[in-house]
Amino acid sequence: MTRTLILLLAVAPAGAAHAEEAALTPVGEARLRYETVSQEGLAADAEALTVRIRAGVEAKAGNWSALVEGQGNLAIVDDYFDGLHGAATRPLIADPENIALTRAQLRYASPAFAVTAGRQRIGFDDERFVGGVGFRQNGQSFDAVRAEVTPAQGVKADIAYMWSVRTIWGIDGDGARQHAVSGDNVLGNLSVQTPLGKIAAFAYLVDQDEVAIQGFRLSSQSYGVRFNGDQPLGKVKLAYQFSYARQSDWHRNPNDYAADYWLADVAVDLGGPRLGVGYEILGADDGAALTSFQTPLATGFKFQGWADKFLVTPPDGVRDLYATAGWGWKAVGPFKAVNLQAAYHHYRSDRASRSYGAEIDLLASAKLGKTTASARYAHYDADGFATDTDKFWLQLDWTL
Repeated sequence: MTRTLILLLAVAPAGAAHAEEAALTPVGEARLRYETVSQEGLAADAEALTVRIRAGVEAKAGNWSALVEGQGNLAIVDDYFDGLHGAATRPLIADPENIALTRAQLRYASPAFAVTAGRQRIGFDDERFVGGVGFRQNGQSFDAVRAEVTPAQGVKADIAYMWSVRTIWGIDGDGARQHAVSGDNVLGNLSVQTPLGKIAAFAYLVDQDEVAIQGFRLSSQSYGVRFNGDQPLGKVKLAYQFSYARQSDWHRNPNDYAADYWLADVAVDLGGPRLGVGYEILGADDGAALTSFQTPLATGFKFQGWADKFLVTPPDGVRDLYATAGWGWKAVGPFKAVNLQAAYHHYRSDRASRSYGAEIDLLASAKLGKTTASARYAHYDADGFATDTDKFWLQLDWTL
């Protein structure tokens, strides 16, 4: 946090002249979630009822803004293993109790240039490589400096240097699940908007500079390209995304490896019904542990199923062939943004193409005023990797 404070103090005088004009805006949100997990091979089920509250304030004056936000997470029902406390005879629910300063940032933003310094949340593209882990109660934030440059319409360079990752494990985090992971992480993304979609080239250099975190084996350099967009076809909207990346060891990683990432995803929106299909590959090298394509800074819950079986890519990699279906309504009675969604995943290894298993994910959500209610279910059917698992969530989100 020392570097964060130095940066905040360094840039603060530039905005001091506007202090008398500053407009203050409160920042706040709350989440109540019930989660239960049943996992084959463990003696008891896990059951958690947690409440997370975030509160802060943002001050704006001209092109300058300052934001401070803190949060607390309380377990009302704690019959679960949170990764740090509780009996490991129950399944993991990665929401330990916590109190933290989640954001403390200064920002200058103009139409052509923006820079954010301090503790902040960062997400690149779809958060497959870098994200805020928004589903978990504690989330993930970064001590970083981020610059966003827009030299021409539709062209953007997004560069960040982060020296600390504030993890989901909170203030009690230790060992392989530390509360913060230091390192010289350098992230770059250059994108161009075209009539067919956005083309982005990226370089993500991840430095996990803590021996307790897999003996430095999550440090990597990934270089790739991504293309995503959508097009109207009469009354139908076609959406698509394609991505490729090559990853290899970096910095103090003792492994010598190279692995590929591939994604192809196509979806159609029929003005209510939605259908999609995709294929994602996190490749492997020689089958040794942590020589497959890894994404330690990603929002992993968004990808490869909600049962969280592949947050760490297996030594032989993973291939995920999936199909999605859903239906959305703008309003149903007093409820807004009503959404039903289902997904089916079939997983295989990248090396040797062995079956891992399959998963079904279901979601129903709706918004009433400032509150969003959702119910989720995930069922993982193991076939050669991990164990059968069922997860169920009920959640209420309120935003100021």
